Amino acid sequence: MRRRDFLAAAAGVAAVVANPSGALAATERKPGASGLPDLDLGDFPVVARVRARTALRHLEALSDRIGPRIGGTASEHRARDYLVRELRSLRYQVTTQPFTVPDKYLADINDTWQAGASRFGALGVTVKAPFVEVVDGRLPDLTGKIAFYVNAPTGSAPTHAAVERGAVAVVLGRISSTASRSSAFSPTLDRNVAVPVVGLAQVHTEKLRAQGSGELKISTVHHPNLTSYNVIADRPSTFPWRDNGVVMVTAHYDSVPGSPGANDDGSGTALCLELARVLRHLPTHRALRFALWGSEEQGLLGSRHYVSQLPPEEIARIKGVFQNDMVATSHDPATAYWLLSVDGADNATTAGVRAAARRLGYDPRVHGPVARGSSDHVPFHEKGMAAANFSWRGEGGPAQLEPIYHTPEDTIRDNISLERLQVSMQLVGAAAYRLACER
Repeated sequence: MRRRDFLAAAAGVAAVVANPSGALAATERKPGASGLPDLDLGDFPVVARVRARTALRHLEALSDRIGPRIGGTASEHRARDYLVRELRSLRYQVTTQPFTVPDKYLADINDTWQAGASRFGALGVTVKAPFVEVVDGRLPDLTGKIAFYVNAPTGSAPTHAAVERGAVAVVLGRISSTASRSSAFSPTLDRNVAVPVVGLAQVHTEKLRAQGSGELKISTVHHPNLTSYNVIADRPSTFPWRDNGVVMVTAHYDSVPGSPGANDDGSGTALCLELARVLRHLPTHRALRFALWGSEEQGLLGSRHYVSQLPPEEIARIKGVFQNDMVATSHDPATAYWLLSVDGADNATTAGVRAAARRLGYDPRVHGPVARGSSDHVPFHEKGMAAANFSWRGEGGPAQLEPIYHTPEDTIRDNISLERLQVSMQLVGAAAYRLACER
């Protein structure tokens, strides 16, 4: 018997002895599976022990209690501190890796909604006044009022016109003409104005329009000199005197302005924390590393910084990077679990997840690999490491995202399926553990 198989078998037997009911449940047909699983012994300690309900506790802390986690700001730092505490409690060797990120321009509406603020408008101010919707460009006297535009013509002219008519603030809202919902945004102007200018997400635009009138309180904030952080948790191999490399399981923990980021990517972060719990004591030939990236939403800044700091010998040690981004949406059409490598080619991570899908009975739900970037697997691929992104998307292709992607509606209530989260954890957990048992 190969040592990898021996380690996996030993772990599997231990899992059966320690938790016979869980092991028995692992052999049952899974929701959404095409048939009964045909598990290797090495699958049991993962499949029998991962719990979506346990992962949900982490997701609640990130999405419900912390909320939007904007790269480099105090909100992301609160999430960083939570991740560090949880991983240290699991006895991982945890480090934080700082890096600088661009300034942020944010706004609060009625101390309830987060929006984007224009860097060309007034910052560090609070305005409280009635709002008036500007319809068809017909400008009333706006003295002492807040101008509210819905789908204003592009460019700066509507904002300047409102300011000239006495507006003390300008709110720009968007309602999409497609199924996709619009996000909060920071408006761009051709010159500075002396009043706050903010960009609302679609759900808040619709609420203001339905309200029709009333008072708004708008506070704008400029966040300069920002530092974001990667959180890295390491566990050595069972045989630390022999270096067989490292297997990484990763996700990003930041979100876009206005969004609590339950699926994108609180779900991937919660997956990493739950797999860190399940895998922490299992025997492996390779080291395990869980990495939670900061500031992905600004252009993969965290993962790019991490890879840029890796010397060649460390790059050679990394045998696979399982990047988990949006792994639990409840959107009905998103029934396909996509294997997304940058070049569309198979590698150790995609092959491992595909094999796990066959063993667990999920093979019909798994698509790919197909070519897709736009997540934190990209910097690793560019340096020649086996890496892929794993995500639930539409059957027609990985570009088919849920309509509330990047919006305030990306909440646990509106956009999380515990069943899909459980499938994601089983697939990546079984694949990552198998790869970690290789020599």
